[in-house]
Amino acid sequence: MYKLLIRPILFLFDPEKVHYFTFSVIKFLHKIPFVPGIIRSMYQVNDKKLERTVFGISFKNPVGLAAGFDKNAVLYNELANFGFGFIEIGTVTPKGQIGNPKKRLFRLKDDRGIINRMGFNNDGIEAAITNLKKNKGQVIIGGNLGKNTATLPENYTEDYCEVFTALHPYVDYFVLNVSCPNVGSHAKLNDKDYLVELISAVQQINNQQEKQKPILLKIAPDLNTIQLDEIIDLIAETKIDGVIASNTSTTRDNLKATTQRLADIGNGGVSGQPIKSQSTKVIKYLADTSNKSFPIIGVGGIHSAEDALEKIKAGADLVQVYTGFIYEGPSLIKKINKAILKH
Repeated sequence: MYKLLIRPILFLFDPEKVHYFTFSVIKFLHKIPFVPGIIRSMYQVNDKKLERTVFGISFKNPVGLAAGFDKNAVLYNELANFGFGFIEIGTVTPKGQIGNPKKRLFRLKDDRGIINRMGFNNDGIEAAITNLKKNKGQVIIGGNLGKNTATLPENYTEDYCEVFTALHPYVDYFVLNVSCPNVGSHAKLNDKDYLVELISAVQQINNQQEKQKPILLKIAPDLNTIQLDEIIDLIAETKIDGVIASNTSTTRDNLKATTQRLADIGNGGVSGQPIKSQSTKVIKYLADTSNKSFPIIGVGGIHSAEDALEKIKAGADLVQVYTGFIYEGPSLIKKINKAILKH
């Protein structure tokens, strides 16, 4: 029904407006008695065999929702009913910011992809905390952290530490987002020496807490093998808990979209099917080269159960969907979980 009826209608309208409209609809439906239960019965797959323990956390299944969908933690309780094993909120920055000028979200329908240059639009830490206090405990929550666009390079670490400290009581794991192509002054965030400094700073705060939370690094799919070797060295050196591979891509290779269409869209990160194989390649390289010495969350172009199994076979312990969720609808999570049970 989603692909035949709902998606064609939604895809007639501006993607960003549709995003917020969908949120309103899901919120409204969940206020109707019995509807949450019906959604759970339609989409959830509850089976002990799906449970995974990764970086010390027990997940009821390995299929999560990637960051960027529920930026301000307004919908995670409702989204949990669709069968996700975990939901990553954010990217959260210290202060709220409007992000890049609109239009900034574009569908590549023929490619089953999306280009976005949102620029970390979010309502800031305080808003996220207010919403996280309503957590019903139905699902594991990850917190994806970023810096404010206006922050000077010498204060980047301060921004990450501020969000980390504030969100610490409210999320189950953290992700340092250092690979989003839609924020300025990117070079420093990809410098290995700087990453050691950043990771050490948040780890220091983490060690002072009563309960330590896992910290992961989200990396780009465009890294070459030398850069991936650096990531492996970085993980060994800092003992960070794992990696999310991968973020959106800046490459425009092998797209069906015309050169003119891409020129009209302009810059931004590509997600969805166009980055599927590159993301899987990164996962496989990290897993094989490191001898599977750290956990990997695989994300990028998962539009089917087969896509998810491919990521797991390549070395991913957990997977996340985003663009696939938009294109394929909520039944995707159920299909992936059922396929995992068969393998």
